[in-house]
Amino acid sequence: MSSVGVDDFALVRVPQEQRYSWWSVAVQRFGQVSALSQFLLGSTLGFGMMFWDAFLAFTLGAVILELVAIGVGIIGAREGLQTSVLARWTGFGQGGSAVVGVAIGISLIGWFGIQSGVSAAGLVSLVGVLPAWLWALLFGLAVTFIVLWGFASMKWVAYITVPAFIVLVAWSIGSELFNHDVGALVASPPPGPALTLLQGTTLVAGGFIVGAVITADMTRFNRSSADVVKQTVVGFTLGEYMIGMSGVLLAHAIRSDDIITIVTSSVGWVGTLVIILGTLKINDWNLYSSGLGVVNFVGTVLGKRVNRAVTTLMLGVAGSLLAAGGILDSFIGFLSLLGVAFPPIAGIMVAEYFVVKTWRPELERSRAAGTLPETAPTWVPATLIIWGAAALIGQFVSWGLPSINSLVAAFVLYVVAGKLGLVRGVGVSRTFGESPEVTTSVREGI
Repeated sequence: MSSVGVDDFALVRVPQEQRYSWWSVAVQRFGQVSALSQFLLGSTLGFGMMFWDAFLAFTLGAVILELVAIGVGIIGAREGLQTSVLARWTGFGQGGSAVVGVAIGISLIGWFGIQSGVSAAGLVSLVGVLPAWLWALLFGLAVTFIVLWGFASMKWVAYITVPAFIVLVAWSIGSELFNHDVGALVASPPPGPALTLLQGTTLVAGGFIVGAVITADMTRFNRSSADVVKQTVVGFTLGEYMIGMSGVLLAHAIRSDDIITIVTSSVGWVGTLVIILGTLKINDWNLYSSGLGVVNFVGTVLGKRVNRAVTTLMLGVAGSLLAAGGILDSFIGFLSLLGVAFPPIAGIMVAEYFVVKTWRPELERSRAAGTLPETAPTWVPATLIIWGAAALIGQFVSWGLPSINSLVAAFVLYVVAGKLGLVRGVGVSRTFGESPEVTTSVREGI
């Protein structure tokens, strides 16, 4: 048997004996949610909403995210496969999975740029010397080199940065709110232009919807479905409320939505340094999963195995350049778009795997052998139509929550299409790179 190198990780199942404890993966999940962007989201809501309205927005948004993450995450844990590869047999087919992969890759590079841009602003405030665009490039490259080492290095970064971030949150809240009447802050009107509950919930859901949809990238390292539920509930609950609501309170206290102003006003340069380190924990996953999606896309469309390290490096540079170009200025519009475009992916995958089950038997047979199915449908036209229709429903239906509308619409439409016999593959593609030998010793090569 040959071991899997860093270029083989995108197309293998993770064997059960090489998976991690739920707590180890939960730290990664909390690290994803407990990032500078969550403070940014909290401050955005706090600037435009009353405290309890923002609390309700975070609650509704977290429920949406947890439903998506648990549904997709259980599939990932059972199959040991990452999202864009799993999509081949959960409704999208070979070509559709390539579309999903490139959509994930593009959106996560956008997130990578946003995170790098925020961190660069913090570095300018903390150190100065270099312009923001150069800090963004350097920060992005630092994250890129962490990801080049794979999951093991990302795990240790989480062990270091997540506790530091928790200490920062406690310190920032205590030092700033000690000078304010908390009751008055909770009751105070928002300092900026008003956001509605619908807008706030959409921003919360959009803020991590891509992370929820790509949950299988992480949960393929979980040992059971129960572990997926535990880590999701713990990670999302602590991350959304601890970090997000802290941002809401601090925005009310400082009367600003400028996250760097908020942090430096409350805990000074030490807080800025630690919160930038905390941002490493989300940006490494942005780049990691973006690489997964792009590798799958190139392998599927061009039929070639691309070098994972080179792909990661190129994406890291691209994301850093986006940060230098000011993608942060499009933060709210970016989240709103993601909030309706990505939930249908999860709705379709869950509907196919748990209800329609057109390709479920193929996954089960190959799982028993420790391989991938030998073939996949090339295209599933009904899926692409349903994806587009569900996104439009989320965007234009004024009743309810856009993210929920698009998620539920995709699920229901797919189930109905499946029952009517409309979910059919067009063409058959052999699984690129499928081999029973590449499922061994994956832990060090991912």
